[in-house]
Amino acid sequence: QSLFSRVNTESYTTCDKMGRHNFCFLKSIVLEHAYIRMRTDKLFGENNNLGILWSERDEIKTAQTYLESAEALYNQYMKEDGNPPLDPSEHFMAEEEKLTDQERSKRFEKAYTHTLYYLAQVYQHLEMIEKAAQYCHTTLKRQLEYCGYYPVEWALNAATLSQYYLTKECFMESRHCLAAASVIFSQAGQVPSAEDNETEQDQQDLRQRKAEIARCWIKYCLNLLQSARKLLEDNIGELDPDRQLELKAQRKKEEDEKEKGRKKAVLFGTSDICDSVLAMEEKVSSVYPLDFQEAREIFLVGQNYVQEAKEFFQVDGYVTDHIEIVQDHSALFKVLAFFEEDYERRCKMHKRRIDMLEPIYADLNPQYYLLISRQLQFELADTYYEMMDLKVAIGNRLEELDSHTIKKINSLAQLAIKYYELFLDSLRNPDKVFPEELEEDVLRPAMVAKFHIARLYGKLITSDSKKQLENMQTSLEYYTFLVDYCEKYPDAVRAVETELELSKEMVGLLPTRMERLRAKLCPFI
Repeated sequence: QSLFSRVNTESYTTCDKMGRHNFCFLKSIVLEHAYIRMRTDKLFGENNNLGILWSERDEIKTAQTYLESAEALYNQYMKEDGNPPLDPSEHFMAEEEKLTDQERSKRFEKAYTHTLYYLAQVYQHLEMIEKAAQYCHTTLKRQLEYCGYYPVEWALNAATLSQYYLTKECFMESRHCLAAASVIFSQAGQVPSAEDNETEQDQQDLRQRKAEIARCWIKYCLNLLQSARKLLEDNIGELDPDRQLELKAQRKKEEDEKEKGRKKAVLFGTSDICDSVLAMEEKVSSVYPLDFQEAREIFLVGQNYVQEAKEFFQVDGYVTDHIEIVQDHSALFKVLAFFEEDYERRCKMHKRRIDMLEPIYADLNPQYYLLISRQLQFELADTYYEMMDLKVAIGNRLEELDSHTIKKINSLAQLAIKYYELFLDSLRNPDKVFPEELEEDVLRPAMVAKFHIARLYGKLITSDSKKQLENMQTSLEYYTFLVDYCEKYPDAVRAVETELELSKEMVGLLPTRMERLRAKLCPFI
Protein backbone atom coordinates (compact mmCIF):
# COMPACT_ATOMS: atom_id res chain seq x y z
CA GLN A 1 0.00 0.00 0.00
CA SER A 2 2.90 2.40 0.70
CA LEU A 3 4.03 1.84 -2.89
CA PHE A 4 0.61 2.98 -4.14
CA SER A 5 0.66 6.07 -1.88
CA ARG A 6 4.11 7.09 -3.04
CA VAL A 7 3.23 6.66 -6.71
CA ASN A 8 0.02 8.64 -6.30
CA THR A 9 1.76 11.45 -4.32
CA GLU A 10 4.48 11.77 -6.91
CA SER A 11 1.89 11.83 -9.65
CA TYR A 12 -0.09 14.63 -8.07
CA THR A 13 2.88 16.86 -7.13
CA THR A 14 4.58 16.62 -10.50
CA CYS A 15 1.46 17.25 -12.56
CA ASP A 16 0.59 20.95 -12.85
CA LYS A 17 -1.77 20.62 -15.81
CA MET A 18 -4.95 18.55 -16.07
CA GLY A 19 -3.81 16.48 -19.05
CA ARG A 20 -0.50 15.68 -17.44
CA HIS A 21 -2.26 14.84 -14.19
CA ASN A 22 -4.62 12.36 -15.90
CA PHE A 23 -1.72 10.62 -17.60
CA CYS A 24 0.11 10.16 -14.30
CA PHE A 25 -3.05 9.01 -12.53
CA LEU A 26 -3.64 6.33 -15.15
CA LYS A 27 -0.02 5.29 -14.82
CA SER A 28 -0.49 4.81 -11.07
CA ILE A 29 -3.51 2.58 -11.70
CA VAL A 30 -1.49 0.43 -14.06
CA LEU A 31 1.25 0.06 -11.45
CA GLU A 32 -1.29 -0.72 -8.77
CA HIS A 33 -2.90 -3.37 -11.00
CA ALA A 34 0.50 -4.92 -11.72
CA TYR A 35 1.21 -5.07 -8.00
CA ILE A 36 -2.11 -6.81 -7.31
CA ARG A 37 -1.36 -9.37 -10.02
CA MET A 38 2.09 -9.96 -8.55
CA ARG A 39 0.71 -10.14 -5.00
CA THR A 40 -2.09 -12.57 -5.99
CA ASP A 41 0.38 -14.95 -7.59
CA LYS A 42 2.61 -14.80 -4.51
CA LEU A 43 -0.24 -15.51 -2.05
CA PHE A 44 -1.71 -18.21 -4.27
CA GLY A 45 1.68 -19.92 -4.67
CA GLU A 46 2.45 -19.74 -0.94
CA ASN A 47 -0.92 -21.24 0.07
CA ASN A 48 -0.64 -23.88 -2.60
CA ASN A 49 2.88 -24.95 -1.62
CA LEU A 50 2.11 -24.97 2.10
CA GLY A 51 -1.07 -26.98 1.48
CA ILE A 52 0.86 -29.58 -0.51
CA LEU A 53 3.63 -29.67 2.11
CA TRP A 54 1.23 -30.27 5.01
CA SER A 55 -0.73 -32.80 2.94
CA GLU A 56 2.42 -34.86 2.35
CA ARG A 57 3.11 -34.72 6.10
CA ASP A 58 -0.38 -36.10 6.79
CA GLU A 59 -1.41 -32.89 8.57
CA ILE A 60 -4.73 -33.04 6.76
CA LYS A 61 -6.66 -30.26 8.52
CA THR A 62 -3.78 -27.79 8.14
CA ALA A 63 -3.41 -28.75 4.49
CA GLN A 64 -7.14 -28.23 3.98
CA THR A 65 -6.93 -24.65 5.32
CA TYR A 66 -4.10 -23.64 2.99
CA LEU A 67 -5.47 -25.39 -0.09
CA GLU A 68 -8.96 -23.95 0.34
CA SER A 69 -7.38 -20.50 0.71
CA ALA A 70 -5.49 -21.06 -2.56
CA GLU A 71 -8.72 -22.15 -4.24
CA ALA A 72 -10.57 -19.03 -2.97
CA LEU A 73 -7.75 -16.77 -4.19
CA TYR A 74 -7.87 -18.33 -7.64
CA ASN A 75 -11.66 -17.96 -7.91
CA GLN A 76 -11.62 -14.39 -6.64
CA TYR A 77 -8.80 -13.34 -8.95
CA MET A 78 -10.32 -14.96 -12.05
CA LYS A 79 -13.64 -13.30 -11.27
CA GLU A 80 -12.20 -9.82 -10.74
CA ASP A 81 -9.38 -9.83 -13.29
CA GLY A 82 -9.49 -12.84 -15.58
CA ASN A 83 -5.94 -12.43 -16.88
CA PRO A 84 -3.19 -14.65 -15.48
CA PRO A 85 -0.97 -13.10 -12.78
CA LEU A 86 2.81 -12.90 -13.06
CA ASP A 87 4.65 -16.17 -12.73
CA PRO A 88 7.18 -16.20 -9.84
CA SER A 89 10.05 -16.77 -12.29
CA GLU A 90 9.24 -13.50 -14.09
CA HIS A 91 10.39 -11.34 -11.17
CA PHE A 92 13.99 -12.14 -12.14
CA MET A 93 13.61 -11.80 -15.91
CA ALA A 94 14.43 -8.96 -18.22
CA GLU A 95 11.41 -7.39 -19.93
CA GLU A 96 12.11 -9.06 -23.27
CA GLU A 97 12.40 -12.49 -21.57
CA LYS A 98 9.04 -12.37 -19.80
CA LEU A 99 6.41 -14.99 -20.56
CA THR A 100 3.61 -14.58 -23.04
CA ASP A 101 0.09 -14.36 -21.65
CA GLN A 102 -0.59 -17.83 -23.08
CA GLU A 103 2.38 -19.44 -21.28
CA ARG A 104 1.62 -17.49 -18.10
CA SER A 105 -1.98 -18.70 -18.19
CA LYS A 106 -0.89 -22.29 -18.75
CA ARG A 107 1.39 -22.22 -15.68
CA PHE A 108 -1.24 -20.56 -13.49
CA GLU A 109 -3.92 -23.07 -14.49
CA LYS A 110 -1.52 -25.97 -13.95
CA ALA A 111 -0.80 -24.73 -10.42
CA TYR A 112 -4.54 -24.51 -9.74
CA THR A 113 -5.01 -28.06 -11.04
CA HIS A 114 -2.47 -29.14 -8.41
CA THR A 115 -4.60 -27.38 -5.80
CA LEU A 116 -7.67 -29.39 -6.82
CA TYR A 117 -5.65 -32.61 -7.00
CA TYR A 118 -4.47 -32.29 -3.39
CA LEU A 119 -7.87 -31.07 -2.20
CA ALA A 120 -9.39 -34.27 -3.62
CA GLN A 121 -6.95 -36.31 -1.50
CA VAL A 122 -7.59 -34.15 1.57
CA TYR A 123 -11.36 -34.64 1.30
CA GLN A 124 -10.87 -38.37 0.87
CA HIS A 125 -8.78 -38.49 4.06
CA LEU A 126 -11.54 -36.58 5.84
CA GLU A 127 -14.08 -39.13 4.49
CA MET A 128 -15.90 -36.43 2.52
CA ILE A 129 -16.21 -38.96 -0.28
CA GLU A 130 -18.70 -37.17 -2.51
CA LYS A 131 -16.69 -33.94 -2.45
CA ALA A 132 -13.45 -35.88 -3.04
CA ALA A 133 -14.99 -37.51 -6.13
CA GLN A 134 -16.16 -34.15 -7.44
CA TYR A 135 -12.67 -32.64 -7.10
CA CYS A 136 -11.07 -35.74 -8.59
CA HIS A 137 -13.33 -35.51 -11.64
CA THR A 138 -12.57 -31.80 -12.08
CA THR A 139 -8.84 -32.48 -11.75
CA LEU A 140 -8.94 -35.17 -14.42
CA LYS A 141 -10.86 -32.89 -16.80
CA ARG A 142 -8.37 -30.06 -16.30
CA GLN A 143 -5.36 -32.36 -16.76
CA LEU A 144 -6.68 -33.33 -20.18
CA GLU A 145 -7.58 -29.75 -21.05
CA TYR A 146 -4.09 -28.44 -20.23
CA CYS A 147 -2.20 -31.59 -21.31
CA GLY A 148 -0.69 -32.02 -17.86
CA TYR A 149 -0.89 -35.75 -17.19
CA TYR A 150 0.86 -39.11 -17.47
CA PRO A 151 -1.39 -41.51 -19.42
CA VAL A 152 -1.07 -44.55 -17.13
CA GLU A 153 -1.54 -42.55 -13.92
CA TRP A 154 -4.47 -40.61 -15.40
CA ALA A 155 -6.15 -43.80 -16.61
CA LEU A 156 -5.85 -45.49 -13.21
CA ASN A 157 -7.29 -42.44 -11.45
CA ALA A 158 -10.22 -42.33 -13.88
CA ALA A 159 -10.86 -46.07 -13.44
CA THR A 160 -10.77 -45.65 -9.66
CA LEU A 161 -13.25 -42.77 -9.87
CA SER A 162 -15.56 -45.02 -11.89
CA GLN A 163 -15.86 -47.31 -8.87
CA TYR A 164 -17.16 -44.41 -6.76
CA TYR A 165 -19.88 -43.76 -9.34
CA LEU A 166 -20.80 -47.46 -9.15
CA THR A 167 -21.56 -47.11 -5.43
CA LYS A 168 -24.01 -44.33 -6.36
CA GLU A 169 -25.45 -46.38 -9.25
CA CYS A 170 -24.42 -43.59 -11.66
CA PHE A 171 -23.66 -46.02 -14.46
CA MET A 172 -23.40 -43.46 -17.26
CA GLU A 173 -20.71 -41.54 -15.35
CA SER A 174 -18.93 -44.75 -14.37
CA ARG A 175 -18.87 -45.98 -17.96
CA HIS A 176 -17.57 -42.62 -19.18
CA CYS A 177 -14.68 -42.72 -16.69
CA LEU A 178 -13.78 -46.27 -17.71
CA ALA A 179 -14.02 -45.53 -21.43
CA ALA A 180 -11.77 -42.47 -20.95
CA ALA A 181 -9.37 -44.59 -18.87
CA SER A 182 -9.08 -47.17 -21.65
CA VAL A 183 -8.57 -44.51 -24.34
CA ILE A 184 -5.94 -42.56 -22.39
CA PHE A 185 -4.15 -45.76 -21.31
CA SER A 186 -3.69 -46.61 -24.99
CA GLN A 187 -1.57 -43.44 -25.29
CA ALA A 188 1.04 -45.19 -23.18
CA GLY A 189 1.57 -47.48 -26.16
CA GLN A 190 0.84 -51.12 -26.70
CA VAL A 191 1.97 -53.51 -24.02
CA PRO A 192 5.63 -53.93 -24.99
CA SER A 193 7.19 -57.16 -26.10
CA ALA A 194 10.40 -58.59 -24.69
CA GLU A 195 12.32 -57.29 -27.72
CA ASP A 196 11.54 -53.65 -26.91
CA ASN A 197 13.89 -51.37 -24.97
CA GLU A 198 11.70 -51.20 -21.87
CA THR A 199 12.90 -53.19 -18.89
CA GLU A 200 11.14 -56.34 -17.80
CA GLN A 201 9.77 -54.42 -14.79
CA ASP A 202 8.31 -51.73 -17.10
CA GLN A 203 6.55 -54.42 -19.09
CA GLN A 204 5.23 -56.04 -15.93
CA ASP A 205 3.94 -52.74 -14.54
CA LEU A 206 2.15 -51.84 -17.76
CA ARG A 207 0.48 -55.24 -17.98
CA GLN A 208 -0.62 -54.99 -14.37
CA ARG A 209 -2.19 -51.54 -14.84
CA LYS A 210 -4.04 -52.79 -17.93
CA ALA A 211 -5.36 -55.75 -15.94
CA GLU A 212 -6.45 -53.45 -13.09
CA ILE A 213 -8.49 -51.33 -15.49
CA ALA A 214 -10.01 -54.55 -16.87
CA ARG A 215 -11.07 -55.49 -13.32
CA CYS A 216 -12.84 -52.15 -12.97
CA TRP A 217 -14.75 -52.92 -16.18
CA ILE A 218 -15.75 -56.31 -14.72
CA LYS A 219 -17.16 -54.57 -11.64
CA TYR A 220 -19.05 -52.15 -13.86
CA CYS A 221 -20.77 -54.94 -15.83
CA LEU A 222 -21.48 -56.95 -12.69
CA ASN A 223 -22.95 -54.02 -10.75
CA LEU A 224 -25.13 -52.94 -13.68
CA LEU A 225 -26.58 -56.45 -13.99
CA GLN A 226 -27.09 -56.83 -10.24
CA SER A 227 -28.83 -53.45 -9.95
CA ALA A 228 -31.15 -54.42 -12.80
CA ARG A 229 -31.96 -57.64 -11.01
CA LYS A 230 -32.98 -55.74 -7.86
CA LEU A 231 -35.38 -53.67 -9.94
CA LEU A 232 -36.94 -56.67 -11.68
CA GLU A 233 -37.19 -59.38 -9.01
CA ASP A 234 -40.38 -60.24 -7.13
CA ASN A 235 -40.68 -61.19 -3.46
CA ILE A 236 -39.29 -64.70 -4.08
CA GLY A 237 -36.33 -63.56 -6.18
CA GLU A 238 -37.75 -64.39 -9.62
CA LEU A 239 -38.16 -62.04 -12.59
CA ASP A 240 -41.45 -60.10 -12.36
CA PRO A 241 -42.96 -59.88 -15.92
CA ASP A 242 -45.31 -57.00 -15.02
CA ARG A 243 -42.47 -54.95 -13.58
CA GLN A 244 -40.39 -55.77 -16.68
CA LEU A 245 -43.06 -54.39 -19.03
CA GLU A 246 -43.55 -51.30 -16.88
CA LEU A 247 -39.83 -50.46 -16.87
CA LYS A 248 -39.50 -51.01 -20.62
CA ALA A 249 -42.36 -48.58 -21.26
CA GLN A 250 -40.89 -45.76 -19.18
CA ARG A 251 -37.18 -46.29 -19.96
CA LYS A 252 -37.04 -44.82 -23.46
CA LYS A 253 -38.77 -41.60 -22.48
CA GLU A 254 -36.69 -41.00 -19.34
CA GLU A 255 -33.19 -42.06 -20.36
CA ASP A 256 -32.88 -39.82 -23.43
CA GLU A 257 -33.55 -36.64 -21.45
CA LYS A 258 -31.50 -37.75 -18.45
CA GLU A 259 -28.41 -38.55 -20.53
CA LYS A 260 -28.47 -35.22 -22.40
CA GLY A 261 -28.37 -33.20 -19.20
CA ARG A 262 -25.83 -35.28 -17.31
CA LYS A 263 -23.32 -35.75 -20.10
CA LYS A 264 -22.51 -32.07 -20.30
CA ALA A 265 -21.13 -32.20 -16.78
CA VAL A 266 -18.95 -35.28 -17.10
CA LEU A 267 -17.37 -35.30 -20.57
CA PHE A 268 -13.59 -35.61 -20.59
CA GLY A 269 -11.10 -34.11 -22.99
CA THR A 270 -10.83 -32.45 -26.38
CA SER A 271 -13.01 -33.31 -29.35
CA ASP A 272 -10.55 -35.97 -30.59
CA ILE A 273 -10.44 -37.70 -27.22
CA CYS A 274 -14.22 -37.35 -26.82
CA ASP A 275 -14.81 -39.11 -30.13
CA SER A 276 -12.63 -42.04 -29.06
CA VAL A 277 -14.29 -42.19 -25.63
CA LEU A 278 -17.78 -42.13 -27.13
CA ALA A 279 -16.81 -44.95 -29.51
CA MET A 280 -15.61 -46.95 -26.51
CA GLU A 281 -18.84 -46.27 -24.63
CA GLU A 282 -20.93 -47.65 -27.47
CA LYS A 283 -19.52 -51.12 -26.80
CA VAL A 284 -21.53 -51.50 -23.58
CA SER A 285 -24.80 -50.06 -22.32
CA SER A 286 -25.18 -47.84 -19.26
CA VAL A 287 -28.92 -48.45 -18.83
CA TYR A 288 -30.46 -51.30 -16.88
CA PRO A 289 -30.90 -54.46 -18.98
CA LEU A 290 -34.54 -55.56 -18.87
CA ASP A 291 -34.41 -58.92 -20.66
CA PHE A 292 -32.03 -61.79 -21.34
CA GLN A 293 -30.66 -60.43 -24.62
CA GLU A 294 -29.75 -57.06 -23.11
CA ALA A 295 -28.25 -58.76 -20.04
CA ARG A 296 -26.25 -61.15 -22.22
CA GLU A 297 -24.61 -58.28 -24.13
CA ILE A 298 -23.36 -56.75 -20.88
CA PHE A 299 -22.34 -60.18 -19.59
CA LEU A 300 -20.20 -60.85 -22.67
CA VAL A 301 -18.35 -57.54 -22.26
CA GLY A 302 -17.66 -58.40 -18.62
CA GLN A 303 -16.53 -61.91 -19.56
CA ASN A 304 -14.04 -60.52 -22.10
CA TYR A 305 -12.52 -58.34 -19.40
CA VAL A 306 -12.36 -61.38 -17.09
CA GLN A 307 -10.12 -63.12 -19.62
CA GLU A 308 -8.00 -59.98 -20.00
CA ALA A 309 -7.55 -59.62 -16.24
CA LYS A 310 -6.71 -63.31 -15.79
CA GLU A 311 -3.91 -63.07 -18.35
CA PHE A 312 -1.94 -61.06 -15.82
CA PHE A 313 -3.43 -62.13 -12.47
CA GLN A 314 -2.65 -65.82 -12.77
CA VAL A 315 -3.08 -68.21 -9.88
CA ASP A 316 0.69 -68.76 -9.73
CA GLY A 317 1.84 -65.58 -8.02
CA TYR A 318 -1.50 -63.77 -7.60
CA VAL A 319 -3.66 -66.30 -5.74
CA THR A 320 -6.04 -63.85 -4.06
CA ASP A 321 -6.47 -61.61 -7.10
CA HIS A 322 -7.02 -64.58 -9.40
CA ILE A 323 -9.68 -66.09 -7.13
CA GLU A 324 -11.48 -62.74 -6.81
CA ILE A 325 -11.64 -62.48 -10.61
CA VAL A 326 -13.00 -66.03 -10.87
CA GLN A 327 -15.59 -65.19 -8.19
CA ASP A 328 -16.65 -62.16 -10.23
CA HIS A 329 -16.92 -64.39 -13.31
CA SER A 330 -19.12 -66.75 -11.31
CA ALA A 331 -21.24 -63.81 -10.15
CA LEU A 332 -21.70 -62.71 -13.78
CA PHE A 333 -23.10 -66.16 -14.64
CA LYS A 334 -25.31 -66.08 -11.54
CA VAL A 335 -26.96 -62.77 -12.40
CA LEU A 336 -27.28 -63.70 -16.10
CA ALA A 337 -29.15 -66.86 -15.03
CA PHE A 338 -31.77 -64.64 -13.36
CA PHE A 339 -32.78 -63.31 -16.80
CA GLU A 340 -32.96 -66.78 -18.38
CA GLU A 341 -36.50 -68.19 -18.48
CA ASP A 342 -35.54 -71.76 -19.45
CA TYR A 343 -34.75 -73.75 -16.29
CA GLU A 344 -32.50 -76.27 -18.05
CA ARG A 345 -30.33 -73.51 -19.54
CA ARG A 346 -30.27 -71.76 -16.19
CA CYS A 347 -28.99 -74.98 -14.61
CA LYS A 348 -26.18 -75.15 -17.16
CA MET A 349 -25.09 -71.63 -16.25
CA HIS A 350 -24.84 -72.60 -12.59
CA LYS A 351 -22.92 -75.72 -13.63
CA ARG A 352 -20.38 -73.40 -15.30
CA ARG A 353 -19.97 -71.71 -11.93
CA ILE A 354 -19.33 -75.05 -10.24
CA ASP A 355 -16.76 -75.98 -12.88
CA MET A 356 -14.73 -72.81 -12.29
CA LEU A 357 -14.99 -72.71 -8.47
CA GLU A 358 -14.47 -76.35 -7.40
CA PRO A 359 -10.93 -76.79 -8.85
CA ILE A 360 -9.79 -73.58 -7.13
CA TYR A 361 -11.29 -74.66 -3.81
CA ALA A 362 -9.70 -78.11 -4.08
CA ASP A 363 -6.22 -76.56 -4.48
CA LEU A 364 -6.65 -73.99 -1.70
CA ASN A 365 -5.03 -74.46 1.70
CA PRO A 366 -7.57 -73.21 4.30
CA GLN A 367 -4.77 -72.79 6.83
CA TYR A 368 -3.44 -69.84 4.81
CA TYR A 369 -6.59 -68.74 3.00
CA LEU A 370 -9.35 -69.30 5.56
CA LEU A 371 -11.57 -66.37 4.55
CA ILE A 372 -11.41 -67.17 0.83
CA SER A 373 -11.94 -70.85 1.61
CA ARG A 374 -15.13 -69.99 3.52
CA GLN A 375 -16.36 -67.78 0.69
CA LEU A 376 -15.87 -70.59 -1.83
CA GLN A 377 -17.52 -73.18 0.44
CA PHE A 378 -20.58 -71.02 0.86
CA GLU A 379 -20.79 -70.07 -2.82
CA LEU A 380 -20.46 -73.68 -3.95
CA ALA A 381 -23.15 -74.72 -1.45
CA ASP A 382 -25.46 -71.92 -2.65
CA THR A 383 -24.88 -72.85 -6.30
CA TYR A 384 -25.72 -76.52 -5.72
CA TYR A 385 -28.74 -75.37 -3.69
CA GLU A 386 -30.02 -73.26 -6.60
CA MET A 387 -29.46 -76.11 -9.04
CA MET A 388 -31.40 -78.47 -6.76
CA ASP A 389 -34.31 -76.00 -6.59
CA LEU A 390 -34.31 -75.72 -10.39
CA LYS A 391 -34.34 -79.51 -10.83
CA VAL A 392 -37.25 -79.76 -8.37
CA ALA A 393 -39.14 -77.11 -10.40
CA ILE A 394 -38.41 -79.04 -13.61
CA GLY A 395 -39.58 -82.26 -11.93
CA ASN A 396 -42.83 -80.63 -10.77
CA ARG A 397 -43.77 -80.07 -14.42
CA LEU A 398 -43.58 -83.81 -15.10
CA GLU A 399 -46.54 -86.09 -14.57
CA GLU A 400 -44.30 -88.45 -12.60
CA LEU A 401 -40.71 -88.11 -11.40
CA ASP A 402 -38.40 -90.51 -13.20
CA SER A 403 -35.47 -92.21 -11.48
CA HIS A 404 -32.90 -90.01 -13.25
CA THR A 405 -34.52 -86.78 -12.00
CA ILE A 406 -34.81 -88.17 -8.46
CA LYS A 407 -31.16 -89.20 -8.49
CA LYS A 408 -30.11 -85.76 -9.77
CA ILE A 409 -32.14 -83.89 -7.12
CA ASN A 410 -30.70 -86.04 -4.33
CA SER A 411 -27.15 -85.70 -5.65
CA LEU A 412 -27.39 -81.89 -5.82
CA ALA A 413 -28.95 -81.69 -2.37
CA GLN A 414 -26.21 -83.86 -0.84
CA LEU A 415 -23.46 -81.78 -2.48
CA ALA A 416 -25.06 -78.58 -1.18
CA ILE A 417 -25.22 -80.10 2.33
CA LYS A 418 -21.56 -81.15 2.04
CA TYR A 419 -20.33 -77.62 1.32
CA TYR A 420 -22.62 -75.98 3.90
CA GLU A 421 -21.29 -78.41 6.51
CA LEU A 422 -17.70 -77.64 5.46
CA PHE A 423 -18.44 -73.95 5.94
CA LEU A 424 -19.95 -74.55 9.39
CA ASP A 425 -17.04 -76.81 10.37
CA SER A 426 -14.61 -73.99 9.51
CA LEU A 427 -16.21 -71.97 12.35
CA ARG A 428 -15.36 -74.61 14.97
CA ASN A 429 -12.46 -74.08 17.39
CA PRO A 430 -9.36 -76.34 17.40
CA ASP A 431 -11.30 -78.76 19.68
CA LYS A 432 -13.98 -79.06 16.95
CA VAL A 433 -16.58 -77.30 19.14
CA PHE A 434 -19.09 -75.02 17.43
CA PRO A 435 -19.05 -71.49 18.92
CA GLU A 436 -21.61 -70.68 21.59
CA GLU A 437 -22.10 -67.22 20.10
CA LEU A 438 -21.26 -66.40 16.50
CA GLU A 439 -19.20 -63.40 15.42
CA GLU A 440 -21.18 -60.71 13.63
CA ASP A 441 -19.40 -61.19 10.29
CA VAL A 442 -20.37 -64.89 10.10
CA LEU A 443 -23.74 -64.73 11.89
CA ARG A 444 -26.01 -64.49 8.84
CA PRO A 445 -24.02 -66.92 6.64
CA ALA A 446 -23.99 -69.51 9.44
CA MET A 447 -27.72 -69.13 10.14
CA VAL A 448 -28.56 -69.31 6.43
CA ALA A 449 -26.38 -72.43 6.11
CA LYS A 450 -28.28 -74.07 9.00
CA PHE A 451 -31.63 -73.08 7.47
CA HIS A 452 -30.70 -74.36 4.01
CA ILE A 453 -29.41 -77.68 5.37
CA ALA A 454 -32.72 -78.12 7.21
CA ARG A 455 -34.63 -77.49 3.99
CA LEU A 456 -32.30 -79.72 1.93
CA TYR A 457 -32.90 -82.72 4.20
CA GLY A 458 -36.61 -82.13 3.65
CA LYS A 459 -36.10 -82.23 -0.13
CA LEU A 460 -34.27 -85.58 -0.24
CA ILE A 461 -36.46 -88.14 -2.02
CA THR A 462 -36.50 -91.74 -0.76
CA SER A 463 -38.93 -94.66 -0.82
CA ASP A 464 -37.49 -95.89 2.49
CA SER A 465 -39.83 -94.60 5.23
CA LYS A 466 -37.24 -95.10 7.97
CA LYS A 467 -34.71 -93.04 6.01
CA GLN A 468 -37.39 -90.43 5.41
CA LEU A 469 -38.05 -90.26 9.15
CA GLU A 470 -34.31 -89.83 9.82
CA ASN A 471 -34.13 -86.98 7.29
CA MET A 472 -37.12 -85.25 8.90
CA GLN A 473 -35.50 -85.59 12.33
CA THR A 474 -32.25 -84.07 11.05
CA SER A 475 -34.20 -81.29 9.38
CA LEU A 476 -36.05 -80.55 12.63
CA GLU A 477 -32.76 -80.34 14.55
CA TYR A 478 -31.39 -77.66 12.21
CA TYR A 479 -34.61 -75.63 12.28
CA THR A 480 -34.64 -75.90 16.08
CA PHE A 481 -31.03 -74.68 16.31
CA LEU A 482 -31.95 -71.48 14.49
CA VAL A 483 -35.04 -70.85 16.67
CA ASP A 484 -33.19 -71.58 19.94
CA TYR A 485 -30.21 -69.43 18.98
CA CYS A 486 -32.42 -66.41 18.26
CA GLU A 487 -34.24 -66.89 21.56
CA LYS A 488 -30.91 -66.94 23.40
CA TYR A 489 -29.41 -64.03 21.40
CA PRO A 490 -32.30 -61.71 20.40
CA ASP A 491 -29.92 -59.36 18.54
CA ALA A 492 -29.50 -62.09 15.92
CA VAL A 493 -33.17 -61.89 14.89
CA ARG A 494 -32.74 -58.89 12.57
CA ALA A 495 -30.10 -60.80 10.56
CA VAL A 496 -32.41 -63.74 9.74
CA GLU A 497 -36.00 -62.52 10.10
CA THR A 498 -37.41 -64.41 7.10
CA GLU A 499 -35.51 -67.63 7.86
CA LEU A 500 -36.53 -67.47 11.53
CA GLU A 501 -40.22 -67.11 10.70
CA LEU A 502 -40.13 -70.14 8.41
CA SER A 503 -38.08 -72.13 10.93
CA LYS A 504 -40.64 -71.52 13.68
CA GLU A 505 -43.36 -72.70 11.33
CA MET A 506 -41.46 -75.90 10.49
CA VAL A 507 -40.63 -76.59 14.16
CA GLY A 508 -44.39 -76.55 14.74
CA LEU A 509 -45.31 -78.71 11.73
CA LEU A 510 -42.57 -81.36 11.52
CA PRO A 511 -43.28 -83.23 14.80
CA THR A 512 -46.89 -83.86 13.69
CA ARG A 513 -45.75 -85.14 10.29
CA MET A 514 -43.17 -87.38 11.94
CA GLU A 515 -45.80 -88.85 14.27
CA ARG A 516 -48.01 -89.71 11.31
CA LEU A 517 -45.10 -91.39 9.56
CA ARG A 518 -44.21 -93.32 12.73
CA ALA A 519 -47.83 -94.49 12.99
CA LYS A 520 -47.60 -95.91 9.49
CA LEU A 521 -44.36 -97.65 10.38
CA CYS A 522 -45.64 -99.21 13.65
CA PRO A 523 -47.03 -102.41 12.13
CA PHE A 524 -43.64 -103.08 10.57
CA ILE A 525 -41.50 -102.33 13.65
